[in-house]
Amino acid sequence: MALSPKTFAPDALRVMVVDDLGFMRIALRQIIEANGDMHVVGEARDGEEAVALARELKPDIITMDIEMPRMDGIEATRRITTEVSPRTIVIMVSSHTQDGAAATIRALRQGASDFVSKQSAFSNTDLGHIDSELPGKIRTLANNRGASPPVLAPEGARTGTQRYLNLGETVTRPTRGACLPGRAIDVVVIGVSTGGPATLATLLRAIGPIPVPIVVAQHMPQFFTACLAQSLTEDTGLRVREGAHRQPLPPGEVTILPGGRDAVLAPHEGSTLELRLTHADGAVHPSADLLFESAAMVARQPVAVILTGMGDDGTRGGGRLVHRNLPVLVQRPDTCVVGGMPSAAIEAGVASESLTLDEIASRLRRWASPTYSPRNPEGATP
Repeated sequence: MALSPKTFAPDALRVMVVDDLGFMRIALRQIIEANGDMHVVGEARDGEEAVALARELKPDIITMDIEMPRMDGIEATRRITTEVSPRTIVIMVSSHTQDGAAATIRALRQGASDFVSKQSAFSNTDLGHIDSELPGKIRTLANNRGASPPVLAPEGARTGTQRYLNLGETVTRPTRGACLPGRAIDVVVIGVSTGGPATLATLLRAIGPIPVPIVVAQHMPQFFTACLAQSLTEDTGLRVREGAHRQPLPPGEVTILPGGRDAVLAPHEGSTLELRLTHADGAVHPSADLLFESAAMVARQPVAVILTGMGDDGTRGGGRLVHRNLPVLVQRPDTCVVGGMPSAAIEAGVASESLTLDEIASRLRRWASPTYSPRNPEGATP
C-alpha cells in the first residue's frame, strides 16, 4: 500500500519496503525514517503487491524480503528491474543461513544491487545490524545511480596524464601510463564488492578458460561465497570453487575467497601457488588489499583487477604491484553499480588502465597466452 504523505526534504530518497511480516515492515520503516534524507513511500506484503506498487510509485529504492507468499522476492526483483521500473534499486534483506545465502545470490543474478543480512532470526541484534548497514547502502547506491564518477579519458595514456570527470569538473593528475606485463602472467587477482556477482559472471564469461589461476576477493559474509562459486560455475562453464586453507591454485581454475575471511597467496610446489587463510584487521573481508599485497610478493607476473564496489579496497594492495611496475586494471567507474573502488585506485594513481569488462577480458586472455611477449603485445591470441 502507498503511505500517506509526510513532511520530508524535497530531495529525500523514496523507499518502498517489501516483507510479509508486519513487524519487519514497521522495523524497517523506523530504521529508514530515522534518517532525514530518506522516507518510506509504500509497503507491500508479497511479491505481487511489490510489482504492482513499484509500477505505481516508481520508488528510488526497494528493500525486498525473499521468502513471501504468492510471489517470492527473487521473481519480484526480476520483474521490477527488467519490466516495471529498471531505474529502481533493489536491496535484498536476507537470512544469514546457507539457504538464505543461496537465495540472495539468485536475487543478485536477477537484478538486485546489494543485500543486508539479518544475522539470526528476528532479534534486536538483527535489527541493530540492519540499522548499521541499510541506510548507508541506500545512500551509496542512490548516489551512484546516474552519477558521473571519475572516469579515465582515452587521451590519458597518450599524454602521460589522466583526465577524468568528477561531477562535471575536469581534473588532471599524473598517471602511470599503460603498463604491459614483462612476460605471460601467472595469476589474476580480482577485488570486487557491491554489484560483484553479476559483474563477475559477465567478466568470467568474456575471459573464458585461460591457462592461469584466477583468485577473487568478493566482499561477502560466511555462507555466501560458496553459493556464489556454485552460481558462477553454472553461469560461466568454468570451474569455480570456494577457497580452502593450503589449497593449490591450478591453471584455469577460479577461486573465490571464503566469506568473512581473508587469504593470501603463498608458494606451493615448483612454480605454482597456494592459498593460505588468515584474518586481518580491516572493515571488509575478504580483503583485496591483502590478496594483492601477497600477489606482489610471491607471484612472478601477477595482474590485479579492481571491479565495482564501495570504498577503496584494492588501492593500497594495488600500490604494491605498482612498485614492481605490474598492471592494475580497473573497471570504468561509469560502468559500475558503485564506482568507489575503481575511482579510489584512479585517484591514487594506482590504476594503469580504466576499461570496460570486455576490454579487461581481452587483455587477460592475451597476457595469459604462452606466446605473449611485450615486444609483440598484439601477437598473442586476443
